[in-house]
Amino acid sequence: MSLRPLPMLFAFALAAPAFAGDMPPVPPQEHPVLGEIAQAMDPAQLQATLTTLVGFGTRHTLSDTKSDKRGIGAARRWVQGRFQQLSKDCGGCLEVITPSQVFSGERMPKEGAEVMDVVAIQKGASDPGRVVVMTAHIDSRVRDVMDAKSDAPGADDDGSGVAAVLETARVLSKYKFAATIVYSVDSGEEQGLFGGKVIAQYAADHHWDVEADLNDDIVGNSHGQNGVSDDTLVRVFSEGTRALETSKEANDRRYHGGEIDSPSRNIARYVQQLGETYIPNWRVMLVYRTDRYGRGGDHTAFNALGFPAVRLTESHEDFTHQHQDVRTEGGVHYGDVLSGVDFPYLAKVAATNAIALAAMAWAPAPPQGVAIASDPAPGLSGGTDTVFDWKPVPGAAGYRLYWRATTDPRWSQGRYVGPVQHYLLKDVSIDDWFFGVAAISADGFESPVVFPGPAGAFIPAPAPATGG
Repeated sequence: MSLRPLPMLFAFALAAPAFAGDMPPVPPQEHPVLGEIAQAMDPAQLQATLTTLVGFGTRHTLSDTKSDKRGIGAARRWVQGRFQQLSKDCGGCLEVITPSQVFSGERMPKEGAEVMDVVAIQKGASDPGRVVVMTAHIDSRVRDVMDAKSDAPGADDDGSGVAAVLETARVLSKYKFAATIVYSVDSGEEQGLFGGKVIAQYAADHHWDVEADLNDDIVGNSHGQNGVSDDTLVRVFSEGTRALETSKEANDRRYHGGEIDSPSRNIARYVQQLGETYIPNWRVMLVYRTDRYGRGGDHTAFNALGFPAVRLTESHEDFTHQHQDVRTEGGVHYGDVLSGVDFPYLAKVAATNAIALAAMAWAPAPPQGVAIASDPAPGLSGGTDTVFDWKPVPGAAGYRLYWRATTDPRWSQGRYVGPVQHYLLKDVSIDDWFFGVAAISADGFESPVVFPGPAGAFIPAPAPATGG
């Protein structure tokens, strides 16, 4: 991440380097390639994809899996073919897989049903075990969640997200990255968020070090039911504290802070900063809630396993288009049809995902072991300086320290400190600020910020079990 330029004299005056000599050279903070990626998102491509998806009539999870023209099976095979063509275009850079599980439950047959995801894996060149994911669900529904026969176009919910995933894969597959990027088109979301569980469990079973999941669900409409039309704003939802937080970690967080600095929250800030920097006339609204009130999405399956994950959703929803039978009633047109999607707006949402995924995949991993302490003078119980420590990150050319007032939503102050793992920040009291550390590559790509201690730690994947 690259913050907007700071008043550098102020930043330099506050901090003294932890090593002798001149200030280290600061890597570039502007990356024209991210602007290039954002501009490559094509509304026409998105419209063509979504027109095809709507053309399958229904994509209900329990709909026909054998037909080549109608139902979830035809739609999944078409997406699989699209991923395979993209892989052919990039010289085999995508591995296409179809993980599945059988689920039963309130919205499933008593005997259960298979839920299959269609996934493309773009393996990283130098850090392939570190993974960033983009998800969206292909299944659709009408008012009766068990109705697998009626037309359920699912244009916005969530054909728009699937189109964004495919367009992101089309653009990013033309580049090479250090980390692995995964594009996952999920099924079973409307029946119980099952497709998110399939890909999240696959990630855990294969020991992916998931840095982030960006879940796109209902991202194509700029005209709200409330009459507001706004094609300049998208919402990003993120969990406040990690789902796997222990009672000891919760006590530490309550005492020292970190309620709004989970890895998911700092992923959301990362998405906001990049989106608003590289996409003209664009705002990213952070919502400090795991999802819309009382509702859910496929990203929550990643959260449940301890992976950072956020949800992107349009800023003003129209509920006459969601989970509705296609009809006209009282002069109101109900149904999730193609005319309800704003493709230039969807292109900006797709671009928001693409530049965040690219930046993370080019950057080093977020630092581990980030800790802070006061630096008291001899004989004193406290001090006015703050000491940072963190573990070295493979591939990092340097690090940037961040701090902000405890009531500020965004990181407001920053300082590049070079290739060190210990730093004394002079005259910035540990008592008055929140702190973080990001790792930076030689060409300036920056990891998400890591808040000190367990509240903000990006937990690495467990090592694969070894035989013996």
